[in-house]
Amino acid sequence: MLIKKWIPILLVLFLLVSCSQDPEKGKIKKVGLLVPETVSDQVWGTKGYKGLLNIQSKFGVEVYYKEGMDSEYLVEKSVKVFHQKGVNLIFGHGNEYAAYFDKLAPKYPDIQFVSFNGDAKRKNTTSLNFKSYAMGYFGGMTAAHMSKSNHIGMIAAFEWQPEIKGFIDGAKKENKDVKVTIKYVGNWDNREKAIRLLDELTKEGTDVVYPAGDGYNIPVIEELKSKGLYAIGYVSDQSDLGETTVLTSTVQHVPKLYELVAEKFSKGKLDSGNLYFDFNDGVISMGKYSSLVDKAFQKKVADMIDTYKKTGKLQSSDQTKE
Repeated sequence: MLIKKWIPILLVLFLLVSCSQDPEKGKIKKVGLLVPETVSDQVWGTKGYKGLLNIQSKFGVEVYYKEGMDSEYLVEKSVKVFHQKGVNLIFGHGNEYAAYFDKLAPKYPDIQFVSFNGDAKRKNTTSLNFKSYAMGYFGGMTAAHMSKSNHIGMIAAFEWQPEIKGFIDGAKKENKDVKVTIKYVGNWDNREKAIRLLDELTKEGTDVVYPAGDGYNIPVIEELKSKGLYAIGYVSDQSDLGETTVLTSTVQHVPKLYELVAEKFSKGKLDSGNLYFDFNDGVISMGKYSSLVDKAFQKKVADMIDTYKKTGKLQSSDQTKE
């Protein structure tokens, strides 16, 4: 009789201990991903997909993704399907999703909506932002250090990109006399315009270019390779495109950020609103350097990055951690 009395109590204790030992899997049920184009583009879309797979592997949850989600109607339709499947964490892989999610969030209070580089206004919406001033800064330093013509350029997608000012400031820090020219595509993906702007830059004497748009950076780098000029890679480590062309890359570790966000969400610690991530979070780094870049300069940049991680400050810069 005594043994039978203790069985229910022991069972309850066992369940409590089991739950307390596995807190990470308590919040995430299923995860969804929306991408504006494809997950097989080998740049931005692929990084989002890898992040989704990382979450699936680490948390043992079902994941879903939908490609070509480039309108409010398609996003709304897909969110409804995800909700029916029991998804409670949705990533919109781009800044366009912030506005869509703010409209949808009140209808789905049990879903946390996550987008990139937007403005999240609801209690169940979050926007992830890379603090890209510093990556532009170190990219600019490298470009100025390696330029033979003393003229470097950047092909940016939009004027609001923080890496633009970073690129200029870093270049001037390394060489106050270097000329820096910025040209704007007005789009993340317009490859034809990016190539036209590159032609303009090279005709002006630019010999190092930073193509800061994930949809066109690869064709720009390939064109620079054909001209025997230099590039700074963007978003991915693009050293594999040409060791004597890509001097280094400014890398955003998107899959790692996905995993970090999922972990915060699983513990009930993912904040709403706009969140910012930088070198010190382990989600931004410099990529592999070309053998053309001298070791002394590489060490100089590495030391500056270490200082920046600790202090949030860059030399000759008023930029600090938010």
